[in-house]
Amino acid sequence: MARQNIRLDIEYNGTEYSGWQVQNNAVTVQGNIETAIEKVTGKKVALHAAGRTDAGVHAMGQVANFRIDHHLPVEKYRDAINYYLPETILIKKASAVPDEFHSRISAKSRHYRYLVGLEKSALYYNFRWEYPYQLNMDRMNEVARNIKGIHDFSAFCVVSSQKENNDCDIRFSEWRLVGSLYIFEIIANRFLHTMVRSLVGTMVDAGREKDYLTLTQFENILNSGDHTRIKNVAPARGLYLVAVEY
Repeated sequence: MARQNIRLDIEYNGTEYSGWQVQNNAVTVQGNIETAIEKVTGKKVALHAAGRTDAGVHAMGQVANFRIDHHLPVEKYRDAINYYLPETILIKKASAVPDEFHSRISAKSRHYRYLVGLEKSALYYNFRWEYPYQLNMDRMNEVARNIKGIHDFSAFCVVSSQKENNDCDIRFSEWRLVGSLYIFEIIANRFLHTMVRSLVGTMVDAGREKDYLTLTQFENILNSGDHTRIKNVAPARGLYLVAVEY
């Protein structure tokens, strides 16, 4: 049996999971998929993801990989793993990749989307942040444009997760309004823990009708590196990992 490196393209509804990463006494996306792979192959594997999404965060285009010695043809993995997964997790594609491929290390960029809804909904509550007040999208986009390029985003990362280098290269950052839904798209080479949610919450502060955050105040927060100055972290339920580029 030849050792294979298998890439999985994954979609999931993160509502009922304690995030991607395996944790003690918690139900996670990674844990469910690793258990399903073991049921299919009889072997334990280490599953590596492009991004360790938090509890409640969703994914449309998560990518993960694992290495295994097994006779199962790669084209069989998708349906075989899906058989043992809950309906809230779906393997969209399984493919063989070169041995040096690593879903996180090999990634060139990640694309996240955040949804803010102006109307309350029983059906869509777990899939967006309900903020039933009009927002000034011009001011939010002024802030969104201001973060393009390379910046130190320490202020938008929880202190416990900060690293020696907290620079991120933002390639795309923009808000748009579709009906009553504000949609924020952001693409970068990397993201820090809670970074997108902290940015969204702060941009919403900039879009408020009264007592709004000015661009100068935002720049002061960004340059401070102080996470305690973030007053509004958007809830996880509105965040989606859309795609990973290699």
